[in-house]
Amino acid sequence: MTAAVFFGCAFIAFGPALALYIFTIATEPLRVIFLIIGKASEGLKTINPDETAPSMRLLAYVSGLGFGIMSGVFAFVNTLSDSLGPGTVGIHGDSPQFFLNSAFMTLVIILLHVFWGIIFFDGCEKKKWSSLLVVLLTHLLVSALTFISPHYGINLVSTYLIMVLMGIWAFFVAGGSCRSLKLCLLCQDKDFLLFNQRSR
Repeated sequence: MTAAVFFGCAFIAFGPALALYIFTIATEPLRVIFLIIGKASEGLKTINPDETAPSMRLLAYVSGLGFGIMSGVFAFVNTLSDSLGPGTVGIHGDSPQFFLNSAFMTLVIILLHVFWGIIFFDGCEKKKWSSLLVVLLTHLLVSALTFISPHYGINLVSTYLIMVLMGIWAFFVAGGSCRSLKLCLLCQDKDFLLFNQRSR
């Protein structure tokens, strides 16, 4: 049972981040470097001037995912190792869902770092100081919500609500629109259709 809890919680917490890494970052060596070290694109231009540096939006996404993964690892690894035993969670009246709740909280923190990274980079680039302030305040709010840990329902619902709002904001900041989202969901995006025609 402890192995099932360990692997289940690990996949809940880090599964989406791993999928984002595999499908959007792993195929490009420069993105992997950005994920690991988070350096500015100008630094890599001096190393390899022929290589086109990624856009600021891409850099924001990759850096945000890198910070999110690091944050999740530092926050959840000790808890995850405790799930292997020995001991039983909840024996003294604590919630028996502690590991599951911690996994979902780690997941939301990782995704929030991605969204915060996109919004923060955009705010710095366009000198929108209000965006930076909102990122800072929501970061503090999410951190403060962890203090009410016995009330996991309030904690998780509030944090996921913040994540949805930050995700919508990051989507539009990254250049998304209602039209592009509709075209993507209906598989009517020109790039998508062109890819399908070539693959036939």
